[in-house]
Amino acid sequence: MFDPKKLLTDLLDSNVPGTQGSVRDKAGQVGQLAKDNPLATGAIAAILLGTSTGRSITGSALKLGGAAAVAGLAWKAWQNYQDGKSPEQTRQDAAGEQDLLPPPADTAFDPAAAPQGEDEFALALIRAMIAAARADGHVDDEEREQIAGKLALSGVDEDAAEFIKRELATPLDLDTIIAAAKTDAQKVELYTASRLTISPDSRAERGYLDLLAGRLGLPDALVDHVEATIRGATAEGAPA
Repeated sequence: MFDPKKLLTDLLDSNVPGTQGSVRDKAGQVGQLAKDNPLATGAIAAILLGTSTGRSITGSALKLGGAAAVAGLAWKAWQNYQDGKSPEQTRQDAAGEQDLLPPPADTAFDPAAAPQGEDEFALALIRAMIAAARADGHVDDEEREQIAGKLALSGVDEDAAEFIKRELATPLDLDTIIAAAKTDAQKVELYTASRLTISPDSRAERGYLDLLAGRLGLPDALVDHVEATIRGATAEGAPA
């Protein structure tokens, strides 16, 4: 069995063969690299960045890595929402921070506080991210075959690679994704991970995120704060 926490970190920080850096360091180049030389990109980058998303995830948001990065973003959005700040204030706060802080250990956002265990919830976050990456239908049968051929380049171990391939081939089960959130904090984290994976540039992506937020029962104002936090803390929308 693979390590879900490691795979989650890899999803956000994959080494991209041929770029001498990680996805978070080189995200602005990954989209073009995938177009120019698709066999040189890591499989995870191809799934999450090298297709239609095209947004950069550089910046302070991913210095924590893995579940802590997702939890830190979700906690920041929740905290500012609870404090009554405007989404614009949240965006400015996130953009002005040099480093994203992990959530406090005494909150439900602490990865160690997951009632189902850290590994199990990390797995849920991974499933949510892969589902979001498929939201616009760009991972078709042909692309799944291409991704399967790139898995060896990504450095992902065999069990993790098989998991990724199964998730890509399995019909979307939104009920299972929703049920994985055992606490209100985890609902925010599942949405945050999904939104971090894609920029909702298409109707399908926007519709998926809206459906996910609705099924999770997240207030519109809180969703706006998640959006603002991600836009502020990442380099989304910055020139490549």
